[in-house]
Amino acid sequence: MRILIVEDDMALVRGLSASLKSMGFAVDHEPDGAEAASIAISEPYSLVVLDLGLPNSSGFEVLRQVRASGSKVPIMILTARDATADKVKGLDLGADDYVRKPFDLSEFEARVRALVRRGQGRTDPLLTCGSLVIDPAMGRATLGDKPLDLRRREMAVLKILMLHHGKLVLKDRLIAEVFGFDEPVGPNVLELYIARLRQKLGSDGPRIRTMRGLGYLLEAR
Repeated sequence: MRILIVEDDMALVRGLSASLKSMGFAVDHEPDGAEAASIAISEPYSLVVLDLGLPNSSGFEVLRQVRASGSKVPIMILTARDATADKVKGLDLGADDYVRKPFDLSEFEARVRALVRRGQGRTDPLLTCGSLVIDPAMGRATLGDKPLDLRRREMAVLKILMLHHGKLVLKDRLIAEVFGFDEPVGPNVLELYIARLRQKLGSDGPRIRTMRGLGYLLEAR
């Protein structure tokens, strides 16, 4: 799952990116307000983290354009502006959360998890499919009563399959949601992660079916 950071403070971007990647997200960054809206509208993001003071276009204008397009992507405003009028304007334009700088990183991460769950239409923090359970907040997976050792990218692929278990997930969609703009994606890289997941799930876990030429489907056994 991917998150877009719209922010021109590179030190802050590096810190946020490290935090979000440790949570299992792919992260894209756009510092320019004029470009941010079209990117947020055209790409399948799970969340947009949006500053208000941006080059070439304000965060408010980015927010207005995204919502005018009909996009329901969750948007968190992250800003140093502490005026009540700015918060009211941001929420009225369609922001889902308004966080003032400076902020506590653990609170930021909790708000990210909550907004991503809300955007997926979930209230339960756990993902389940048969005997497989993923706790996204803790970054842990269990199969039966045993912990399942997953690498970050394996976890990201499995989360998306579990969110849509029983339904076809197109290969192109998986790639778009798991990999950021700056990450090279070879022709067989997704198949490699699927093969590793099948091996780790074994005969006791859900089955990942290949729908040839289309994508993958996760089924409980």
